[in-house]
Amino acid sequence: MLTLGHVLKAITGQEMVAFDQVITDAAIDSRLVIPGSLFVALPGEKVDGHDYIGEAFGRGALIALIEREVPSEFTVLDLREPVSEQAVNELVLPICLRVESSLDALQKIAKSWRESLDLRVIGITGSVGKSTTKELTAEVLEQRYRTIKNPGNLNNEIGLPVSLLKITEGHERAVLEMGFYIPGEIALLCEIAQPQVGVITNVSQVHLERAGTMEAIVQGKGELVESLPPAPEGVAILNYDDPLTRAMSERTQGKVVFYGLSPDADLWASEIRSLGLEGVRFVMHYGNESIYIRVPLLGRHSVHTALRAAAVGLIEDLSWEEIVSGLQSSQSQLRLVAVQGPNGALLLDDTYNAAPPSTIAALNLLAELEGRRVAVLGDMLELGDFEERGHRMVGVRAAQVADELVTVGNRAHWIANEARLAGMSEDQVVILEDSQQAIEYLQARVGENDVVLVKGSRGMRMDLIVASLEEIV
Repeated sequence: MLTLGHVLKAITGQEMVAFDQVITDAAIDSRLVIPGSLFVALPGEKVDGHDYIGEAFGRGALIALIEREVPSEFTVLDLREPVSEQAVNELVLPICLRVESSLDALQKIAKSWRESLDLRVIGITGSVGKSTTKELTAEVLEQRYRTIKNPGNLNNEIGLPVSLLKITEGHERAVLEMGFYIPGEIALLCEIAQPQVGVITNVSQVHLERAGTMEAIVQGKGELVESLPPAPEGVAILNYDDPLTRAMSERTQGKVVFYGLSPDADLWASEIRSLGLEGVRFVMHYGNESIYIRVPLLGRHSVHTALRAAAVGLIEDLSWEEIVSGLQSSQSQLRLVAVQGPNGALLLDDTYNAAPPSTIAALNLLAELEGRRVAVLGDMLELGDFEERGHRMVGVRAAQVADELVTVGNRAHWIANEARLAGMSEDQVVILEDSQQAIEYLQARVGENDVVLVKGSRGMRMDLIVASLEEIV
């Protein structure tokens, strides 16, 4: 178990094994503190964790990592200088540990804890599909191993260390999604988490605005496979169908396993048939084996997700029976879900986020369903120089699929304009400025036999559209 002695040693380098007070959890939000927790006070642009130390202690936190002065009511041990054994032995909990940087200290603690564990770590990154891949991969591994995954989107330089501190000695596998904005970020996460297996979903223009160039995105994503140990311990699982990802095979010392839809891949799929909301059916090939499988994932693009999870299962010595059982688990958390709408309509809620590849994939699913197809598409953010082109690409596919297109936001005007150029009439395209306008428009018009896809970046609050339509069922 993680102890206070372990925390102190990770920060100071001093051996303090005698201090065996167990630390139950780590949190950066005082509202999530449970008794026995480590609370990490992080300064922020709008909220400063130092202002919530009292609340964290009130909820049972034993330690708070701090980097600035706090009220005198709190006991503080300054770890910026060497501490005496006597000072440690005289500690009275709860206590604040003063460090140069709360975030750096959190990362040191997480790295030290990871190094103490006998654990296989699977790191997952990519432009699209990494969260669903994480969920499904964990489902597969749980068929044999005690498995943990980072919850929600705790996938950055703060969330991943917090997730690592939730791991116990009893866990055998950890599936960790790794987010990316700029080069060097994934390298840092890998230094902390030390993955033995790296999965790359794909590379696209998502986050181009922050990363600057496609070259920077490719460089940043590839840091995962560069961090892997040499084969046979290290394994890079790469998308053969994406040339930019396939080329990353040259950047790793690990064994390379390709997956995709081409027979040239090590693990590949054929005879793909989408069953609409009933899932997808296909044949999975590996070596001389062919497995016929049906999984409860929506859309043809989900086959790649299943292949990624199956590849990890094979690398981790699972049987086909275990892999198929995991892929068919009903516990897998999908980003796109179908819900009942007003007047018998069907809503496809894909409002978590949006990028051109994922939006086109959602439109492909819409094309497979029967009824009057309505695409409600919002701005796609953080695309940088690819912004106009990406929106126009979506507009072309929307024109091929939708009976009616409703766009939300300024950037989505490009979607509307391109859809018209691709053949949609003026009456088929509705341009709105925000989610509230979309709510008012759709509530009055959505009816029986309508299939309504709602998708856009989180900043557009497209989730409010789905919530409002569900409310009037």
